[in-house]
Amino acid sequence: PRAKSQRLRWHLKLSGQREEAAAARAARLDLLLPEEPGFLEADPGEDTCTVTQGDIAEAVDIASAAKHFDLRLEQFGPYRLDYTRNGRHLLLGGRRGHVAAMDWQTKALMCEINVMETVTDVAWLHTETLLAVAQRRWLHVYDNQGLELNCLKSFPRRFTVLMIFFSLFLQNDKGFLQYLDISVGKEVAALCTRGGRLAVMAQNPANAIIHLGHSNGTVTLWSPTVSEPLVRMLCHRGALRALAVDPTGTYMASAGLDRKLRLFDLRTYRVLQELVLPQGAGHLAFSQRGLLAAACGDLVQVYKGVGKEVPPQPYLCHRPPRPPHGLRFCPFEDVLGAGHGHGFTSILVPGAGEANFDALENNPYRSRRQRQEWEVKALLEKVPAELITLDPTQLGHVDTASLQQKREERIQRLGFDPQAKAKFKPRRRAKGNNLLHRKRKVAHEEQRVRVGDPPPSMNPQIIWGAGATHPVQHPRCCCTVADRLQ
Repeated sequence: PRAKSQRLRWHLKLSGQREEAAAARAARLDLLLPEEPGFLEADPGEDTCTVTQGDIAEAVDIASAAKHFDLRLEQFGPYRLDYTRNGRHLLLGGRRGHVAAMDWQTKALMCEINVMETVTDVAWLHTETLLAVAQRRWLHVYDNQGLELNCLKSFPRRFTVLMIFFSLFLQNDKGFLQYLDISVGKEVAALCTRGGRLAVMAQNPANAIIHLGHSNGTVTLWSPTVSEPLVRMLCHRGALRALAVDPTGTYMASAGLDRKLRLFDLRTYRVLQELVLPQGAGHLAFSQRGLLAAACGDLVQVYKGVGKEVPPQPYLCHRPPRPPHGLRFCPFEDVLGAGHGHGFTSILVPGAGEANFDALENNPYRSRRQRQEWEVKALLEKVPAELITLDPTQLGHVDTASLQQKREERIQRLGFDPQAKAKFKPRRRAKGNNLLHRKRKVAHEEQRVRVGDPPPSMNPQIIWGAGATHPVQHPRCCCTVADRLQ
């Protein structure tokens, strides 16, 4: 139906023009994104989880087939792993002290050292020139040549890097958390969870909130600005074994000793899906496009359509030589890395990585000069760790609490509230001022005898008696009619 208001018709016409212009602009920009993501499609009656890595390597091109390989490192395993943000470099850390950094696409080794201590976790810092290793006692920082640059005298068991905040999050077996600013070497916060031993951790890429799994089946969400957990969720009946959060920050996957894999919606903190696995999942990982990898014993399963299909079916399955001790998807590549007791395995997972990347932010082909320029710009654009909040959209809102606090301080300083409204005081009208009341008065009211005054006949009479030198006043008898009749 046609709108009656002319102004409404004008707004509807304008919105239609804007939608058409946006569609035309999007169609023109599609030419700049030639890469399209795709998934593995099976023949009718065939399941994709039965397709092996050998079949996938034979069907793809030579460059993609070279991304599937195994590193046999049986002496120093099991291994933890980490990829850089642009997905170009790989870092491996064996529990028996072996640490290696390499360009996994060209298979060029950058450095290889043995720290002669137990290694519990490894991670790249903001660039591929710095790497951190959590050893038996302290946290050590090395460069890409294997030279030790710094030693942080803390006792971390697991740690992660908050990229845009240039911060390092550490946790230990005693239940303590620590935030370190790696750009200036300053401690941001140190918190005590009072939750016992900490071994399960995941970072929310959307808001940098840390998710911790505890032995009582709860998951707590932490921020450096609050000494108490922001959210406490009861996810499993037993202890948690693994946690993972998708890149959009919408879903969280958790696995516990009850052999259940649950998917939670972080917007409502409710369970969306639940799976019962034969052996339970010891490690979880999300890809850039929402695929979920779970290490169930010695089998790695990849699920597609998490949060949409009920229940999700395994998309791919692969059995490494040994049970995995670390899972990580490579950014911008259809590759899943798995570290196990016999080394490292690179698994092809079609459709896992984002097809297009931002060359100004994460460029896998950048030169040394471009990396230096990016590092300087990233330091200038560093976000303080104090701005880590559960809802990042609140940073643009007005802080009503501070305004209320300022008002209370002003009231205390002045002794009164200048913005308070005056109390209503009803007008008190004096009696007798009413005109109508004055008109009703009896005429000649002033001549009326007032109550309590004697009548005029009761006035005393002056009598001059015989031989009296002064008059004698004899009051007249004020008798009533009844007295006279007696």
